[in-house]
Amino acid sequence: MIEFALLLLLAGIGPVLIAEALLARYEVLAYAAGWRTPTTALPAGMPYARGADPDRPPDAYLVYLDGIGKRRFHDTRDGGRLVKSLIAGAPELRVLGQVQPYSPLANPLANRPVWVWLRRHIGLVLFLHNVVQIFVAADRRYRPLYNRAVGAQIATQLRLAGYRPDSDVPVVLLCYSGGAQVATGAVNELWSQLRCPLWLITLGGFHNGANDIDHAQGLCQLTSAGDRIERVGARIFPQRWRLFRWSGWNRAERAGKITVHRLDPATHVGPRSYISPEARLPDGRSYLDRTADTVIALIRDRLGTTTG
Repeated sequence: MIEFALLLLLAGIGPVLIAEALLARYEVLAYAAGWRTPTTALPAGMPYARGADPDRPPDAYLVYLDGIGKRRFHDTRDGGRLVKSLIAGAPELRVLGQVQPYSPLANPLANRPVWVWLRRHIGLVLFLHNVVQIFVAADRRYRPLYNRAVGAQIATQLRLAGYRPDSDVPVVLLCYSGGAQVATGAVNELWSQLRCPLWLITLGGFHNGANDIDHAQGLCQLTSAGDRIERVGARIFPQRWRLFRWSGWNRAERAGKITVHRLDPATHVGPRSYISPEARLPDGRSYLDRTADTVIALIRDRLGTTTG
């Protein structure tokens, strides 16, 4: 009986996965061919950035690239708690949370009528869509196009938030889970368009290690022994193996650009995840507080500041 139920489940998901693979490739190809123009406008009343006073240059711009739960401009994975904690703890930063890492056309799933129906009836499809997009972004056939598309999207949103190219104001890409695949891929396009000091912070980063991050000044890897999903990424992608010495990831390691910071015993998702407001440390802080504190401390250390 269990085997029969499993077969039914696979029979139902199989066509969905095929459809998702085709749709994911269509979007990046539509971008490359110029058939459709990426979205730049945000919902009415939503600012392009929050935090530091927009009338003066902030100490840095922070762009948050969410995990596969991202499906609208607003921060939906955790109700926006991480972004809000960062803004509250580091008022010197201008923070952007609206970038769509899993849409080369910057078109949120929640804005597409067919996805609204699917969300109500087959919620799993939304999850699968963003999962498939990660693997399209990692596929060597589509990776250059995907990287250029999302890098251009980030650069556009930064300009709309007040960033001036060649201004020497740092840009920090904070990426959760699959957002790391997108963030590492966006580095070259961001450098080309903005010529900005650029740092990356991965939080449970799931990526294939193939992207060139030479133009990034450094990458802080926030990880935990309890994060099984991040370990899977490090094992299934050959470019993350030390054997592939000339992959983007291994070159960055040899150059001393990658530093590891432990957030044990947090998990990737669930009630004890990196962004859990309920799970507590011995010092009384929530896991969410510790993650926000760590990110802020890393940024301030890079900036050479100690206060907000």
